Amino acid sequence: MNVFGAVHLGYLVIETHKFTDWLRFGRDAIGLHVDELDAATLRFRLDDHDCRFLLRWGPAEDVTTLGWHIDDHDTFDHILKRVADRGVPIEEAGAEEAALRGVERLWRFPGPKGLVQEIFTAPVRSGRPLALRTAGFVTGESGMGHVALTTTRPEQLRGYYDTVFDARLSDYIDETISGVKLKIRFLRVNQRHHSIALAATRGLRLDPVRTRVQHLNIQVAELDDMTRSYQRVKELGFDMALSVGQHTNDKELSYYALTPSGFEWEVGWNPVTVDESTWEPTTHKGISIWGHTPVGQTIIDKLAQFNQASRSLREREDTVPALSGDGIPDD
Repeated sequence: MNVFGAVHLGYLVIETHKFTDWLRFGRDAIGLHVDELDAATLRFRLDDHDCRFLLRWGPAEDVTTLGWHIDDHDTFDHILKRVADRGVPIEEAGAEEAALRGVERLWRFPGPKGLVQEIFTAPVRSGRPLALRTAGFVTGESGMGHVALTTTRPEQLRGYYDTVFDARLSDYIDETISGVKLKIRFLRVNQRHHSIALAATRGLRLDPVRTRVQHLNIQVAELDDMTRSYQRVKELGFDMALSVGQHTNDKELSYYALTPSGFEWEVGWNPVTVDESTWEPTTHKGISIWGHTPVGQTIIDKLAQFNQASRSLREREDTVPALSGDGIPDD
């Protein structure tokens, strides 16, 4: 069974001690609906799903879990069998954990870079009204957006998502930033141009990013929602990582803000949708057609990235070898 098209990015779990800052960032700046469940738990909503972002009290200041919506029980069972047959431990989550995520039938297993992968079959839709500061977000069959990871083992990470979800390569981007050459692989699991992006240095493999996720993306329904949230981010005093610009490959207009936990949050509008009958992977030169200019980076920031990159030379990145095989070499 090929599971491509039956998999959708459903939610993310974030561990943080900065609840007050996250509340201002998510609700007041980005414009999300917020539900404060207790002193150690809050959720953000984008649509009729009860949870798209679950924030738990903890020290990581990072995304800890990716939650994937699986269309039906047969596909769900097939994915679990793929994982278990390769000797990777799988675990069924309890009813309380499923309720926190607003889902039914929840199982988990290890993922690359220490990111737990959770799969579920049905989101809870309570029908409670949304309090958004936008006209809405684009989710549905495409899932809620994408995540981008920096990695020293891109072939293995691509192999992982191919093994588990039958991910397909959308395209590559070659880019040079501060003299460092990068290759970025974009993987899709449905009609969204990509749900996972994997960025790696060429030559000596370095990872300059502290967090497991370099950035996450959500897509607004209207252009005005993107520009207004950009203005709110600046007015509320949150740091901007990249100014408004347009990407070369999926043509999305977007900006990147810095979250209270230190990874980036991309708000985008109007990316292309992949037509499986005609799409062919290609390589693009440069991340952006225009814009996406770095904002406010200091020498301290650059030194921190250099130190992190140096540490990555001494640390072995977790790739879940049983699910990554020998990796997938570039086409």
